[in-house]
Parts: sequence; structure tokens; C-alpha cells
Amino acid sequence: MNIDTPQTSRHALNWIGGEWMGSDTIRESINPATYEVIGTYAEGGIETAQAAIVAAERAMSDTAWVHDRTLRARVLDKLADAFERNRDELIKILYTENGKVQRDATFEVDLCVPSLRYFAGIVRTEAGRVVDSKPGRIAMMVRQPMGVAGIIVPWNSPIILTIRSLAPALAAGCAVVIKLPGKSAQVAATLSKIFAEITELPRGVINVFTDETGDGAKHIVASAKVPVISFTGSTATGKAIALSAAPHFKRVGLELGGKTPMIVFDDTDLDLALPIIEMSVTMFAGQFCVTGQRMIVQEGIADEFCKRFAERLAAVKVGPAADLSSDMGPLIDRESVDRVNKVVERAIAQGAEVIVRGGPVTDSLLSEGAFFRPAFLEVTDPAMPIVQEETFGPVVTLQRFAKEQEAVALANDSIYGLGASIWTRDVSKALRIAPRIQAGMVWINEWGALGEDTEEGGSKQSGLGRLNGIAAVDDFTEIRTITLNSGLMDALKV
Repeated sequence: MNIDTPQTSRHALNWIGGEWMGSDTIRESINPATYEVIGTYAEGGIETAQAAIVAAERAMSDTAWVHDRTLRARVLDKLADAFERNRDELIKILYTENGKVQRDATFEVDLCVPSLRYFAGIVRTEAGRVVDSKPGRIAMMVRQPMGVAGIIVPWNSPIILTIRSLAPALAAGCAVVIKLPGKSAQVAATLSKIFAEITELPRGVINVFTDETGDGAKHIVASAKVPVISFTGSTATGKAIALSAAPHFKRVGLELGGKTPMIVFDDTDLDLALPIIEMSVTMFAGQFCVTGQRMIVQEGIADEFCKRFAERLAAVKVGPAADLSSDMGPLIDRESVDRVNKVVERAIAQGAEVIVRGGPVTDSLLSEGAFFRPAFLEVTDPAMPIVQEETFGPVVTLQRFAKEQEAVALANDSIYGLGASIWTRDVSKALRIAPRIQAGMVWINEWGALGEDTEEGGSKQSGLGRLNGIAAVDDFTEIRTITLNSGLMDALKV
């Protein structure tokens, strides 16, 4: 069902082939801080996904997109300009639909423009290789786009996680099909409105639809017409995507779950460390793939750390983005509050010691929303589910260690390997330990240092491939070798 008029903030439509597309299935968008209905959206399913694939294929075959790097660079720069113009609107819709406090929403939105401009630069400077392999023969190695790229985005940071995959895909020359979840439908429509502003963007290069059931996403992953999948989300879903993509040997980039260890040595300056470590737990209400979930603290400083960190967590002010004094917003929905609370209850029943109980907010006006106060538990058994399984909420554990080797062993005792953080004044020690930590990103005396020019991604069951940085384009391209026989040898025989 195509609709000629643009979407409004009250009813979000899908954007396919440069046109707004509705659906017979309409769902509501909710503000998780108040549970007020903020709009409706058209649910995109298999039909919408297929239309998006067709539009993307047409854009790659019938326009100059694949072959005109100047056009791609110009579009990326124009997108950056458009994001700058629409910055306030993006921040507002993000904190309204996603629940982030304004500080966190601003942080997310402000990551987008540098990413778009960085990959515009990558387009302009990308060069292949030429090898004079033997007299009379020249081999040229050039990057070619893999084809239509499917980008599947989670709800927790929908704006930057869209751009993080979209920017390198566009730089590579791919056309894209972007699927966002229903919980981000208004964000998706706002992004689409911004994409539609770019007159230089060929129709069908970017296609966006919302899909809460997952049927559309499954269609993209299974389609032979989509040779590239870039997915951010849970490890369980990532495994399912890899299995579905396997029959077609697709290029699959996966950034999956994490269980970030924060190793704190005795010589750590707690005055400097604690505010950042607190932020690692509370940013995005703990709904972040690199949330600091495991505090691994050396015995000599553990008691002081425990006391001061507990005081900070207990003082965290949960509240809506409308209250500028709020430190942490809600979880994405009430079901998540119930799920996270059960994780804490189970851990306590299994022997975890409560330092800060936290839990659902039930005693104020905030009880209408999906608010959960931070929880802090000390554990001695590293095999406990609360240590091993991703919580995706503001819940953190404390484990004590004596020796450096023990800290490394505790940090690596996980199926995950996305991020890790080391805190010490001894730089030599930190640099000695960092390569031994089984994680794609290791931060020393900081946390969450993510940028458009540095690769990010995980090891073990935290994923495959890298996004951001030069390597991000690898997920969307293949190297084509073109060999030319110039006839030099024949000429020498004359």
C-alpha cells in the first residue's frame, strides 16, 4: 500500500524506493517513561521487505550509485548536513520513544555526523592496488560492493546503530534495506524523513521499514538477493541469522551481546574512576552492549570501592527525560523491568550478597513507567547466571581478586568478548594485561571510548566483523582482480 503524502509524527510509515508505504497492520508507539501513546506506525512484514529488496536492486542496476564515487561521497556529506539541521528533532524523538535521558540521547545523536563525514572521506580516498605481476601483465585489485545490504537494527540505540552500518555500506556502493523494530518506529520515520531530504540520493538506495514480528527481517536474511547482512543485537538472534544466511554463504557482520568486565587494581584513583564506572552501568539504563556488568576488584581496594560505588548507585536519580535532573531513564518496557528484576531475585536466591537492591520503581508517579533502580550484588561463584549471562539492565556484580593472573582469568571466564576496561595507575601493567583480555575492545582508565575512526566489534560469542574505522567497509565489499595482458611479450618477439 503506497501513500503519496509524507509520514507524520502521529503515524509512522515505511520508506521504500523513495515512496511512503503503509500497511494494513497498525500498532501503537509508547513512551516508556509514561506509557503514554505517542503515535502509531505501519507494521512492515514480508511484502514490505520484498518491495525494499526490489527497490534496492533497481537502484544498484539502474542508477550511477555503484560506479560514481563522487556521488556517494556527496550524498554522505549531504546526509551529515541534514543530521546537523535535524539534530534537535532527532534528540527529542529518541528520548520520547526510547526513554533515554536527554544527556544520553544527545550523546547518541552527536555520534552520527562524524561517522557520515568520515565515510565520505573514505569514499574519496579509497584506492585499489595494481601489481605488475610479470612483463606484459598487469593485475588490478579493486573493491566492489557485495550487493544489496540488509541492516537489522535493535531498539536500544536505533539512530547511531543505523548510521554505524549505513555509512560504510553507502561508502562501499551498496544499496540498503534497513529494518528497525516496532519500539523504534517513530525514530525510523524521522530518519526516513531526513533521508528523503537528500535530492542527490537515488531512489531505492536507502529503504527503511519497521517490523515488530520479525517476519520482514527473516525474509531479508533468507533472500538470495541480499548477500550482506549487518546485524546488531542478541547472541541468540545472531546465531539464528548465521544459520539462515549459511545456505547462500552470505557476508554476515554481527555485533552481539557482551558482559563487560571492569578490572580495578589497588592503585586505581577512585576519585577519577568511579564517575566513569557509574556511567558504565547507568548509561542507556544499562541497555548497552558494553554496559559495565562485572566489577572485578583487587582485594586491597575492594571494601572502599564497594562502599563508595554503592553510595553512588543508591543516589542515582531515575526519571524521565522531561526532568533534566534525571540521571537514568526507564527500561524500554515493563516486560524488561519484570525480566531484569527476576534476574536479580534469582541471583539473591542462589547466594549473591545484596549491596544495593535497586529494582522496580513502585512508590511514586514513576511507577507508571518502566523504571528500574540500579542493583549491585557481590558474588563468589563465577558460574552463577548473573555473572555469565547478559542482563541488559542496570545490574552489576562484584568479584574480588588477589593476583593479576586471577583478574585476567575472571575477565575471560565468559562466552562473550565485546568490551573490557582496566583501571590502574601502572601503565606498563595495563599494557601487559590488555592483549590477554579476550575482548574486541579493551579500554585503559576509561570506558566506552567509541568513535567513527576506530574499529569496534567482538570476539567469541560477541560477534563477527568490525564496524567503524577503515575495516568497516570490508563487510560490504569484495576484492575483484582484473588482469590485463598488454601484449608486451608479443611486441618483443617482432
